[in-house]
Amino acid sequence: MDISSIDISTNIPETMETDTNNEKTIGIIGGLGPEATADFFNRIIRNTPTEKDHLHVIIDNNPKAPNRNPAIAGTGPSPFESFKQSALRLKQAGAELLVMPCNTAHAFKDAIIHNVDTPFIDIVEEATAHIAKHYPTIEKAGLLAVDGCLQTRLYHNALAGWEIETQCLDTRAQHDFMELIYQIKASGVNADIKQTMMSFARSLEDNGAEVIIAGCTEVPLVLSPKDLSIPLIDSTEILATQCVRYARQG
Repeated sequence: MDISSIDISTNIPETMETDTNNEKTIGIIGGLGPEATADFFNRIIRNTPTEKDHLHVIIDNNPKAPNRNPAIAGTGPSPFESFKQSALRLKQAGAELLVMPCNTAHAFKDAIIHNVDTPFIDIVEEATAHIAKHYPTIEKAGLLAVDGCLQTRLYHNALAGWEIETQCLDTRAQHDFMELIYQIKASGVNADIKQTMMSFARSLEDNGAEVIIAGCTEVPLVLSPKDLSIPLIDSTEILATQCVRYARQG
């Protein structure tokens, strides 16, 4: 694999050039859930160089979008129209880059990229390209992600393109992981939640994972790299970093 040939800006026009006087306005399709959206926005702020002015960011925080997991399972309504309308509202408000800090929601990204002619930054593409660039020798990545993300094989397919195997939780642990994610969305984080999340990550490591992917934006609310003995691939942090980079390219 030739890492030097990686292009992690698949959906970003090739003509973008650095011009700090012509920065792009970021539009965030948010509310999936709200705390993860707030965390993502804070990371954009933290990743903006302190000697520069902060970026123009517009957030459409809509927690009323239908739940992605039942939609993917065929037991609930689709969020397709909700994401489409959110993207259109952001474009109308002046957004020039669109981003959605929810991994599973990317199963419905066609609602955005096929209906709004605004560049869209894909969290799954960015996270897997980051792994390929910074950990080019790994063979197995552990994935902490909700059911819908697993069922649509978003990360499985992206990692397979880099010849990396995906290691998931067993059936019982995945059920418990889902319960934990909904608990985080409902009531936030506490010490017990942190310990349980760490146990999930360690079980993946015990089964051969060489890195752990936070494939749900609630995971980085709980885990940080210092909590694990192997690298944590923080999809939220990677997406925020790339948003700043693309926006500042003008």
